[in-house]
Amino acid sequence: MKRALITAGGSGIGLAMGHAFEAAGYDVWVTDIDRDALAACPRTWTCCAADVASEDDMRRLFQEIAAAGGIDVVCANAGVAGPTASVEHVALEDWKTCVDITLGGAFLTAKYATPLMKAAGAGAIIVTSSTAGVFGYPNRAPYAAAKWGVIGLMKTLAMELGPFGIRANAICPGAVEGPRMEGVLEREADSKGMSRDQVYEGYAAGTSMRCFVEARDIADMAVFLASDGARRVSGQVISVDGHTENPDPKP
Repeated sequence: MKRALITAGGSGIGLAMGHAFEAAGYDVWVTDIDRDALAACPRTWTCCAADVASEDDMRRLFQEIAAAGGIDVVCANAGVAGPTASVEHVALEDWKTCVDITLGGAFLTAKYATPLMKAAGAGAIIVTSSTAGVFGYPNRAPYAAAKWGVIGLMKTLAMELGPFGIRANAICPGAVEGPRMEGVLEREADSKGMSRDQVYEGYAAGTSMRCFVEARDIADMAVFLASDGARRVSGQVISVDGHTENPDPKP
């Protein structure tokens, strides 16, 4: 049975990925810093508490995976929203936290997955970026910079690892229904003097499909990118966002 690891797999997009990979026949491993979320995951999954920004944690996690027989698919999904503020009001510590977790975590995940995949002569690395990694994004400088960064990391991985049979791709979600996006909506509404509903409508109106996406839409794309149906797909940035046209929602 093939094995898939999802970082930040205890909730949201990561949890949906876990369910989708299990439905596709994978042995699912998830890691998260939220132990309560891990405890609520299906008992058929292997759940490990780990901080993706900690090299010690990630080294230990992949030692466990190696002992279990290796890894076929890695979804570097962990990230944080970071502050919602104009750049002159962003604290350096908040910048570092967002970049360390979102970009640094993807780097450490790839760093320790790569030797196992090289030994197997195959593998798929899927990073979760964002439409913020494709457009400039007002009032979200740390998040946008980190999400652009994971795309650069992915493209480099695709070039470095392709000769070893390892593919790398990025998924760029748009606005995803759920608690995390609700927090973004509320903070953005506060920073712009708008209502939460006005910001929500602005995001939806900024897509050609006039809708948010759901976590399962991202998960389904991850399963496809890991499959033999995508065996020649590598180095690609694939948006699952209902076609975002305007990254700066307005009332």
